[in-house]
Amino acid sequence: MILITGATGTTGREVVAELRRLGARDVRALVRDPARADFIREAGFEAVAGDFEKPETLGPALEGVERALLLTPPTPDTVTHQREFILAAAAAGVRHVVKLSAVGADADAPEGFGKWHGQSENLLKSSGLKWTILRPNFFMQNLLGQAGQIASTGSIFQPVGDARASFIDARDIAAVAARTLTEDGHEGQTYVLTGPEALSYHEVAAKLSEATGRSINYVPISPEQFRAGALGAGLPEWLVSALERLNEIFAAGHAAGVTDAVRRVGQTEPTPFDQFARDHAAAFKGE
Repeated sequence: MILITGATGTTGREVVAELRRLGARDVRALVRDPARADFIREAGFEAVAGDFEKPETLGPALEGVERALLLTPPTPDTVTHQREFILAAAAAGVRHVVKLSAVGADADAPEGFGKWHGQSENLLKSSGLKWTILRPNFFMQNLLGQAGQIASTGSIFQPVGDARASFIDARDIAAVAARTLTEDGHEGQTYVLTGPEALSYHEVAAKLSEATGRSINYVPISPEQFRAGALGAGLPEWLVSALERLNEIFAAGHAAGVTDAVRRVGQTEPTPFDQFARDHAAAFKGE
């Protein structure tokens, strides 16, 4: 039995789809709201109610599970949530946990996603469970959260200068996750997942322009402008601070590396940004 957590999120949905494509059987998904789980049941999988905020729900969901994907929503409680899951998995006799981590994961990093995931990685590695760590680079899909603004202004506003990042499609992350959940030989491995090329936001804007037939530009802004804009948009302080740490990684050039993990482990060609832009052109045109 395979358990998928975070199954209704951006990456989790793609993992469910990929497991279905691979013909996986005995798959269970942990969801907070069973009403949102129709696509899981349509895939022939089981949906069970559970919530990281209610650790008492984790044990029942893990009964009979051999492998699990640990994917929690972004929150300052990441370490607590993942610790409780790891403890519950060990108590339930789970054999192997695949953890979706983050670019820049490091327990000694400044407060933010990198620190939280770095600490959680250490908890998993010291748990006695077999483990695999997936560290994806910046998601292409994150741009969809800015699609409305891009469509209305014709601009991308980011505080990373001319730096590049090897953006990855969530579908490719799912391809790797599905393989590590259904195959042996991935235990004790940390895979850094990237797209096929490192792009600046100038190049991203050019590719979106080509896909949409509209003129889209990149406007570099200062970290101070980013913070003011994010807070003004209603983002909580903890999230703005965490995003600032990610921007620092990007701006310093630490997200520009390209790996072959998607091709080698996921057994698929990594999705180029041009394809992502074509697939989502309507969103960036405001349609």
